[in-house]
Amino acid sequence: MTKKKDVLLKIRDLKIEGYSDETWVPIIKGVDLTLHRGEVMGLIGESGAGKSTIGAACMGYARDGTRIVDSTIEFDGMELTTASESDKRALRGSRIAYVAQSAAASFNPSHKLIDQHTEAPLQYRLKKRMEAQEDAMELYEKLRLPNPQEIGFRYPHQVSGGQLQRAMTAMAMSCRPDLIIFDEPTTALDVTTQIEVLSAIRDIVDEFNTAAIYITHDLAVVAQMADTIKVLLKGEEVEEAPTREMLENPQEDYTKSLWAVRGFKSPQRRRPTDGTPPLISVRNVDASYTSGDKVLDDVSFDIYEGMTVAVVGESGSGKSTTARVITGLLPPSKGEVLFKGEPFPPDYRNRTKDQLRQCQMIYQMADTALNPKVRISEIIGRPAAFYSGLKGAALKNRVDELLDLIELEPAQYYNRYPPELSGGQKQRIGIARALAAEPTFIVCDEVTSALDQLVAEGILRLLDRLQNELNLAYMFITHDLATVRSIADEVVVMQHGRVVEQGPKDEMFTPPHHPYTDLLLSSVPEMDPDWLTTLLEERGVDNVGDAASAKIDPNDPKVTGASA
Repeated sequence: MTKKKDVLLKIRDLKIEGYSDETWVPIIKGVDLTLHRGEVMGLIGESGAGKSTIGAACMGYARDGTRIVDSTIEFDGMELTTASESDKRALRGSRIAYVAQSAAASFNPSHKLIDQHTEAPLQYRLKKRMEAQEDAMELYEKLRLPNPQEIGFRYPHQVSGGQLQRAMTAMAMSCRPDLIIFDEPTTALDVTTQIEVLSAIRDIVDEFNTAAIYITHDLAVVAQMADTIKVLLKGEEVEEAPTREMLENPQEDYTKSLWAVRGFKSPQRRRPTDGTPPLISVRNVDASYTSGDKVLDDVSFDIYEGMTVAVVGESGSGKSTTARVITGLLPPSKGEVLFKGEPFPPDYRNRTKDQLRQCQMIYQMADTALNPKVRISEIIGRPAAFYSGLKGAALKNRVDELLDLIELEPAQYYNRYPPELSGGQKQRIGIARALAAEPTFIVCDEVTSALDQLVAEGILRLLDRLQNELNLAYMFITHDLATVRSIADEVVVMQHGRVVEQGPKDEMFTPPHHPYTDLLLSSVPEMDPDWLTTLLEERGVDNVGDAASAKIDPNDPKVTGASA
């Protein structure tokens, strides 16, 4: 056990500056960090707190446009701030590994998983090719990937998001590093897949006595993974303590505010009883892509004016495909979409301008949804000009009005570009762009999944206020059940392209549930360090994620709609 007590990484007075407007500006303002072998430290804080910047600095790395100044970063006795580039390169990948937030963006799509896995052990001459491949298969098995002997010979696009994230963890372990930096590795995953990844990461870190830095803004996740938690705010350390102590007794006001998030809860609205038709009706819809397998199978639900329907389910359950059918981007092979009782043309190209205006979308990744080379005024102004015919001063006034609506100062943001904004601000611009068309219905596709909890709550409050002011109907696609509890009036649960359960929110969160709904609800991490351990003991390690989902009987009466 003495091994665990050895200090592996010691950082003192870490200062990092970023170059902006021809001057160097402090980003990280004197942070200390001590990490022992086998220890997992959680770095938490809102976006812009400096978590990923500190994570990169642990490898002696500073991103373009930044520099490390007047700091000491000692890794296993080596001072990284004065080490040569070749010495640092020899460490990265072999003794220090990095697991990025988006595995899909990190893997090369044109190479098989196993070829990318074996690259580091071969480069560092730690193993021969066959040996490295066998080791990869062993790691795939330890990380509970399906068909561990074969899955490595697939390309990244041929595996699910959760499987790819675990393959990336296996790749990070390929050289048996002393330290792994996990940078939000489960942010984009649904709750059932997240458990799979978390339990796999935790097992492998324990087995090899690997130290880890776990960067996240999800407090319940960090509670399962970390021995120690360090809270950051705007490049400064707020406090640090062992996980249990931090959860039970946070000292600083900022930490307490993080612990208290998700206090917002919209009052639940009910369907009208006066016979008013739904605003949007999805009727017995089947859909598929390029005449392949059915992606949607007999999907039906209603969305009423001024109400929010949350559509939940794992990745691949058909949530976003349903949104594409409603907006006319994917014509259904069977069934129809009605707007106020009248059929919507299935293909958006056949819809009138007024019909197009009614349904707008806010996308998950504001980074990719906004053109980085176009000013904010044009991004918001274009739909206002297209749908309302506004020009000149009238258009400028409308853009200003929309910026006011989303609580951004017009004079400050009118001429800015998206890269100059934070994640939460970009998401607000996405909301303003959707509002510019003056719709009655908005699809919110995972709009808070990439945001920290404080910013996400701000976005939910904004959407709720806009709904009340403008009488908007929302279809809220999410895998975050905390968001569902906050904002939904009704819930639709989807699995394998079918609706397995639907109803008012209060009924959906009250047992008995359909087995799949029960699986989703029980997979939401809690602010209890023992939660994951208890869950795995109850379910068994081989009964989480895909495996648990697959065991639910598709012929169950609640799935088929037959009476029990």
